[in-house]
This record gives sequence, structure tokens and C-alpha cells, in this order.
Amino acid sequence: MSDDKISYPKRAIGEIREGLAETVALIRRRGPSQIQFWFIALCIGVASGFAALLFRKGINLLQGFFYGTDDLRHLHSFAGGLPWYWVLALPVCGGLVVGVILNWFTPDGRVRSVADVIEGAALNEGRVEKRAGLASAAASLITLSTGGSSGREGPVVHLAGVISSWVSNRLHADGITGRDLLGCAVAAAVSASFNAPIAGALFALEVVLRHFAVHAFAPIVIASAAGTVINRLEFGGVTEFTLAAEGALTFYVELPAFLLLGLICGLVAVVMMRAIFMADDFGSWAQERMHLPPVLRPAVAGFLLGGIAIFFPHIIGVGYETTSYALTGQLLIWQAIVFAVIKVIAVAITMAGRMGGGVFSPALMVGALTGLAFGLIATAVFPNVSGTATLYALAGMGAVAAAVLGAPISTTLIVFELTGDWQTGLAVMVAVSLSTALASRLVDRSFFLTLLERRDVHLAAGPQAYLLATVRVHQCYRAPDAPRAASEEACKELINQGIYLSPNMTLEKAMPLFEAHNLVFIPVVTLHEESGAELHGALFQVDALRVFSKKLADTAAEEHS
Repeated sequence: MSDDKISYPKRAIGEIREGLAETVALIRRRGPSQIQFWFIALCIGVASGFAALLFRKGINLLQGFFYGTDDLRHLHSFAGGLPWYWVLALPVCGGLVVGVILNWFTPDGRVRSVADVIEGAALNEGRVEKRAGLASAAASLITLSTGGSSGREGPVVHLAGVISSWVSNRLHADGITGRDLLGCAVAAAVSASFNAPIAGALFALEVVLRHFAVHAFAPIVIASAAGTVINRLEFGGVTEFTLAAEGALTFYVELPAFLLLGLICGLVAVVMMRAIFMADDFGSWAQERMHLPPVLRPAVAGFLLGGIAIFFPHIIGVGYETTSYALTGQLLIWQAIVFAVIKVIAVAITMAGRMGGGVFSPALMVGALTGLAFGLIATAVFPNVSGTATLYALAGMGAVAAAVLGAPISTTLIVFELTGDWQTGLAVMVAVSLSTALASRLVDRSFFLTLLERRDVHLAAGPQAYLLATVRVHQCYRAPDAPRAASEEACKELINQGIYLSPNMTLEKAMPLFEAHNLVFIPVVTLHEESGAELHGALFQVDALRVFSKKLADTAAEEHS
């Protein structure tokens, strides 16, 4: 064989490598505008879709094993006939496993969810924590399989974010590309979880990226479609819920009732969110007072959940059976009210116990129960001008979920795609708009943004509030030998007064010092126990403002491109 024939495969491999390198470089430079990027979006969509599918199948498999039933659509009814000690012990054991997982593999024993994905998109160039994210997915899988009362969308969204973060790191993607890849992963995960391609794409834009830039739309839609295909290959094109009959709406006359329902649902959503936050604060206080090891906190929550589930098994898992009963009108008014109250308590205990899961599915259940209770009253008081009570359940389901997520557009579409009922859109939109408007005034826009605000991450107010947190002092200070640098004597004088910055401090912490002391510059130092303060230079207010202005301009350009 000639040398030319031997070297030909090597040359071909080399050319392929060069082509891939050029493609990666092109994507890094021009990102989502390239068709190559759309192919990567498709691959991420497929991977995220399979991740969501496997997560859902894993829950079904474990739930069937632990509760001993193959009919998971009626899990709650079946669990009601199990021995009380098994219903009590199962979430306790699950909580013990969750506690071990989270305390071994996360730095703070906290489950990662949609809020962390939003934070990663805004502050970390579209990246999320990978090790903690995988641990959170495992913990949430155990929680939802052993009696926890939460939803599966939170861990699935973060798990998809782990996939996109891995790809972004391999491509060395910049912030814009990383965020768009994250949006693709989230869209596919939501679509695969709920068989809702339109809502999945809009959820990624509305909730995670928080803008509707044209350049991000095509790849996100491609990924969302891929996730839906993965779902339908396994489950077909069926909707999650089946309604008893098409809703009948007496237009104009009945719309005021849906306006009132929207306001009530907004208040219910606020109560649900604040109950979760209050329970979390109380859980932290009780843990500290009782000197309870963090690893046991989920087990204590599991004990409380098991005690409730003995009498109210409908709190177990995502609650699709009870939600279906509400949407088909198979519950009495007292059952709807009591079940909604107990579900809110159970969700608060699950979240406060750091057990894992999301809030979207519980919000759907609470909303459907609230809407049904309202509808039963409305149709009884005004029977001649009212539609069916199940129509109010459908509108309530969307209204509470939209207020919790702070996502009226995508939530409205998710409700339509979950039920397949597109004929009652006006009623749902009216209720959703009022509930979101009211709830956003009483919390920081949504559950996720309020959760971040409690961690001192200020995203609710917009880029002008959080962009300063993305820049550290060492990125923009002037060294002592730089042109127009601060004098060493002036820096030492300020240091002696206790006015200085550390190199790793963010501009969010630094800028208030300029206003408080009316300074032009502030020294940047590193403190050492033995040698004292090591002077690196000084941060000038004009330099910080220049960097902030450029960040705002870049963000505006990204959101309008």
C-alpha cells in the first residue's frame, strides 16, 4: 500500500478536526445567527427531552414499586387503602436518603431549581452548578417517589440546565450563546415534561431568559419541538388531563365572575408562596433551636407529610389525580376547599424540609381546586347565566399557576396544551391577567424571583439592579502604575479610615460606598494577617460607571437583537 493511501485517512481526520474547530469558533463569534448553532440546539433539545423523560419514568417506576400499584393515575386512591404505618414510614425513609444526598453533594444542603437557572442565566453567562444540580435531581426523584408533595418541573429544568452548561463549557461560549443554549435546554425539558411545545418555548423566553429576542427564538423553538417529539414517542399525543365536556361560557354576562376569580386566585397564589417562605424560616429557626443536624431536616418533613397523607393521600406527589377530579367536577365544594388548604400546607412542609421538587404542579392543583370551589358557588347563585363549574376550575388552574410562576403567557398556553381545550381561552386569559397583576404587587413578581430576593440576588427589578453584581472590582480598577492612577498617600489615608475594597468584591457592594463617602476613588487592597494591607490600586467611580453603562448597552442589544 502506498504512503499516499496510508496518509489519506489521517488527512481526512485532520480536515474534520479543523472544520469542527472553525465551526466552534464561528459559533463563539456569532452565536445563534449561525445554522450550525441550530443543529447544536437540536442536539441539546433531544438530550434534555430524554433527561425529562427518564426523570418522569423514574418517578413512575419508583412510585409503583414503593406503593405497590401499576395504576399511577389513581395513586392517591390506592394509597388511601395502604397500612397507615407504610404511608407514614415511606416519606421518612425518603427524607433520610434525600438528606444524605444533599448534604454530601451540595455545599448548603439545598435543592437547586428554576430559581437557580434564572440566576445562572442572568449572572453566570447561562451556566448552572453541575454537581449540585445532579444531586438535586436525584434528591427530587426520591422525594416525588416516596410521598413528597411537590412538582417535577423544577428539577427537570435544572437538570436540562446542567446539560446546556456542559455544552457551553465545551464550546467556551460567551454569555449570549450560553444563555441561548440554556433557553434551548429549558424549552425542551418543559415541552417533554408536559407535552406542550408552544408553552415550553415561551416558558424559556418569558421565565428564564426574561426577554423575547428574535435571535433566540428559532433555536429555542427547534429544541422545544425536539423535546415534544421525545415525549410523544413514549406517551403519544394525548393531553395530561381529560375534561368531562367542553366548557360553555355566556360571554359578557359571565366575564365579571372570571375577573373576580382572577383576583381570588392571585390572593391564593400569594398565600401559597408566603406559606412556603414562612415555613422555610420556621424550619431554619426550629432546626437551630433544637440543634437538629441538616441531614435529618428532610426526614422530619417526611414524618409530617406522612402523618398528613394518612388522612389526605391526595397530597402525595404531583397530584394529577386530584387535579383531574377538579377539572371534571368530581369533588364537592368542601372537598375542594379542604384539599386546597391541605395541599398548600403539604407543599410548604416539603419545601421547608429541603426535600426537593418544583411548585408548578402543586400550583396547578391548588388552582383547579380553588376554581372548582368558586365555580360551584357561582353556578349555584346564578344558575341561569353561568357555565359549568369545571370551566372555573380550568381558569383557576391557570390563574394560580401563572401568579406563582410570574409567567402569564406561557402558563396560559400550558393550560391549553395540558387539557386540549382551546375554546375557553377568553375566560382563562381574563383570570390569568388579573391574578398575575395582583400577585406581582404583593411579592417580587414571582415565586422564583422572590426566592432569589431572599438570597440577596436582585433580579426582579431588571438589569439595572443586578448587572453590577456581575462585575468584580479586580476587572476594572486602576493599578498604581496606570495613567492617572490614585496616589499611594491618598490610598493609605483612606485605608487608615477603614475605607477600602477587596479585589473580589462586586460593584453592587462597591458603588454604595462612593455615595456614602462622596469619593472619586476607593483603594483596592488584600488584607493579610502578618503583613497587613496589600495595595493593588484604586477603583474610580467613573470607571465603574463606564463598565456599568457598557453592560446595560450590551444587555439591551442582546434583548433587541
